[in-house]
Amino acid sequence: MTPGRVAQAMGSIFAVIGTPTQPPKPRGKSPGWKTDQPRKRRIRYPIVKKTTTKPRKKQPESV
Repeated sequence: MTPGRVAQAMGSIFAVIGTPTQPPKPRGKSPGWKTDQPRKRRIRYPIVKKTTTKPRKKQPESV
């Protein structure tokens, strides 16, 4: 067979044996959301910063 005839036959061969790839994923909004379900922004909490600790005063040693 000529290379052109082989190329023509490849479509039917692939249809019979299938393909090793995954089917394409849907684009756009995720399929988990319902059509009229309202979306909410996530809750933003204020940043908690650690304060610097003051050095402790040394206790006078008792004799």
